[in-house]
Amino acid sequence: QVQLVESGGGLVQAGGSLRLSCAASGSGLMINTMGWYRQAPGKYRDMVALITIGSSTAYADSVKGRFTISRDNAKNTVYLQMNTLKPEDTAVYYCNAKVPPLEYWGQGTQVTVSS
Repeated sequence: QVQLVESGGGLVQAGGSLRLSCAASGSGLMINTMGWYRQAPGKYRDMVALITIGSSTAYADSVKGRFTISRDNAKNTVYLQMNTLKPEDTAVYYCNAKVPPLEYWGQGTQVTVSS
């Protein structure tokens, strides 16, 4: 069993920055890929950024060049640095951890970008 606790969401003006953190805890952690997804009202939950245990990364086209995902394997923590935020980035952001064949989700943290 893996528990994920997110932090760092909030309200920011367009052009601003936020940093999300997600700490994983549980016994015998063998987390492979960690990542961030987001869900805006009335929309599906979409992938934002992923990072493997070897630090390979993948990003949604809409955030490339603005968001950076990183990971501290010793702390089982994943980060999402979000720069040049836009109103369309407004959503609930969810942390995800894949422990094959299972995956786990955090409770979500709200990010609101005002224009």
